[in-house]
Amino acid sequence: MNRINFLGSPMDSGSMSDTVSAISERILSQQFTQHVVVNVAKLVNMRKDPELAKSVTECDIINIDGMGVVWGARFLGHNVGERVSGVDLFAELNAMAEREGFPVFYLGAKEEVVTKTGEVMQAQHPQLTIAGTHHGYFWDDEQAVVEQIKASGARLLFVAITSPKKENFINRWKDELGVDFVMGVGGTFDVVAGKVSRAPVWMQKYGLEWLYRVIQEPRRMWKRYLVTNSQFAWLLVQAKLGFLKDTKHNNV
Repeated sequence: MNRINFLGSPMDSGSMSDTVSAISERILSQQFTQHVVVNVAKLVNMRKDPELAKSVTECDIINIDGMGVVWGARFLGHNVGERVSGVDLFAELNAMAEREGFPVFYLGAKEEVVTKTGEVMQAQHPQLTIAGTHHGYFWDDEQAVVEQIKASGARLLFVAITSPKKENFINRWKDELGVDFVMGVGGTFDVVAGKVSRAPVWMQKYGLEWLYRVIQEPRRMWKRYLVTNSQFAWLLVQAKLGFLKDTKHNNV
């Protein structure tokens, strides 16, 4: 994969297959991997939230999730191919875990949602070992949950909690989780469990998933996307005019 620096954040430009292969190789060699996906909202929020920025930039693999970031990076001259959606990567990694015999742990969302997620994934992947599940409302005793994950024997951990809580939780406890791979997956469990639906493929292709979410939850989402999308556009203009430093891509 090709690492770039876009609007002050490192990112790894690569295909879905490149990403899955890299993660699989690292797990097989028991090389710990902290993974994150970056979209427009997260990139904007990183600029005003130092803890989130630290949690993201310290990750081993930083995938681009969101066509807005893909187009923005291309606009500033970076060679970026496809995006790697967190929802799709979750599916690919569970299929890989089944093939390789890697146990997984699902952490986050409401109890009924994470339980349903486990049931759905087990039905899709009968040979997948689900080492454990736990809801995402455990902030009064984080260490107990960390110890449960470690004792489970899981090799992959998926954390479905809102940003920046999930990134900061992962970064805070990464040395004590006992897994080989950990990834924040946001609202993925809600999608897998059937609580919310994904945007149609054509909207995904044209970077309109944010609009689909606004249509689904207008009162909660319209202001968030109006603000972050506007701020992102302004950052791109400043970078294009040379007012922001934007380092070109380097192979790593």
